Amino acid sequence: MKKHRVGILGATGTVGQRFVQLLENHPQFEITALAASDRSIEKPYSQACTWKLAGAMPEYVKDIIVQPIEPPLDCDFVFSSLPSGVARETEEAFARAGFPVISNSSAFRMEEDVPLLIAEINHEHLGLIENQKQRRGFGKGFIVTNPNCAVVSFAPPLAALERKFGVKSVFITTMQAISGAGYPGVSSFDITDNVLPYIAGEEPKVETEAQKILGKFADGAIEKADFTVSAQCFRVNVIDGHLASVRVKLKQTTTMEDVRREMENFPSLKLHSSPASFITVCDEPSRPQPRLDRDNGDGMTITVGRLFPDNIFDYRFVALSHNTVRGAAGSAVLNAELLIDKGFV
Repeated sequence: MKKHRVGILGATGTVGQRFVQLLENHPQFEITALAASDRSIEKPYSQACTWKLAGAMPEYVKDIIVQPIEPPLDCDFVFSSLPSGVARETEEAFARAGFPVISNSSAFRMEEDVPLLIAEINHEHLGLIENQKQRRGFGKGFIVTNPNCAVVSFAPPLAALERKFGVKSVFITTMQAISGAGYPGVSSFDITDNVLPYIAGEEPKVETEAQKILGKFADGAIEKADFTVSAQCFRVNVIDGHLASVRVKLKQTTTMEDVRREMENFPSLKLHSSPASFITVCDEPSRPQPRLDRDNGDGMTITVGRLFPDNIFDYRFVALSHNTVRGAAGSAVLNAELLIDKGFV
């Protein structure tokens, strides 16, 4: 099988490292270009990158010379893990230069002509790409994004409920791992023996992104889902794994058994990075837990537990995702596989 040549923007950061790790021995992709900030350029990746993930840096990238974060790069498309402050200008420059950009950044997520994808849920939103090219004057290039890492935990079970019963309103409390803040992340003096009740800019993302993801593509645009979301976001002393405590009011009356069935039966895809089960519902009263469940499905499965009727809303549950795999690099890799499957790359 011919492999697509991949570039990674922001390759030395924690999400960039996760891309490198996930792409090792990938049957469809090979990394041919790594790009990072000025302090890293013209160095071998092994010297430019301080490896922070479990396990050793893959051998195959150690001697790749880090390039500036600007087009052109020697690749067919790029994954972007750039900070939002530089992502907008840089990602547009790559798209304008003819590179498909699969982005983990927030810079373009809520743009009307940019797909915000969870591959299993809304692949029809890829129909925005042609509109995006025409509107922005792109040639072969385009931009596709994946959601905020906290949204990835609760949007899948909500999608299952929205499809079958309709969702009227949602109240969400997130408990987000410190790796979501990047490296070095949160000061140990701040997070040890503590919970931080504020993550800058997070609550608006949580309250709006799911409405776009669960919206319908029609007449070349996204009609956002009409349910309301109220969110509070907390940083907790966990390395990896975002939890979301969710209370949901449905448009149709149903049983808890049917709620569970719709979640568990939500289909996974048959792509390389797809987990066997997209959503798993556990019975143990003390699950899910980040340390025990974040690696389900190689970090790509959404684990739901504590599913019960609610005294104010209709049902409540807790959802868990691995924030740097399913919530970041893993989702982008799956989106790239989807783009190839649908003929966009």
